[in-house]
Amino acid sequence: MNLPNKLSLFRVILVPIIATVYLFMDFGIAFTFSANMSEMLVVEWKEIIIFILFAIASFTDYLDGMIARKYNLITSFGKFIDPIADKLLVNTMFILFAIHHRVPVIAVIIMIWRDMIVDGLRMSASSKGKVVAAGMPGKVKTVLQMFAIIFVMLHNVPFLLINIPMDQILVWAATITSVYSGIIYFVKLKDVVMETM
Repeated sequence: MNLPNKLSLFRVILVPIIATVYLFMDFGIAFTFSANMSEMLVVEWKEIIIFILFAIASFTDYLDGMIARKYNLITSFGKFIDPIADKLLVNTMFILFAIHHRVPVIAVIIMIWRDMIVDGLRMSASSKGKVVAAGMPGKVKTVLQMFAIIFVMLHNVPFLLINIPMDQILVWAATITSVYSGIIYFVKLKDVVMETM
């Protein structure tokens, strides 16, 4: 197994570790400070640990792709495991946030539905020999999701200080972009999917 694939598998392994720390570990409070006159921000140690683990996982996503392209190490297994690792990481984080009411449940449901539909479209098209590469809207969606997760983890700091809900704005921007990119996939592949209706 080459290095990019090992990095993708490492990212998959990090996902249940992150979920376990988030759900079951309690390391106490790291620090507190007054975000504004009426609100005290409490940051737990587990949130800092999760942030570090998420940053490591996100870096491996960048690193495995860069290494695979630079050294021509792109494999069928890599094409299979890389997007799965990404979706496991992102969707797990959003589900965990939704459980603790830090993001809207409906936004998370929409994004997961979109992923399932797009995966089904791509599998159907692939079985007929048609491959559709990830387009720019899909890449923008992923970037928005990553930033949304980061700001939710950081309790919307520094925007909390000026009362701008940037974390929630990014969540909804990612949701809207997710739907838009899903529609683009459907339009590109509808002839393949609908041909035997």
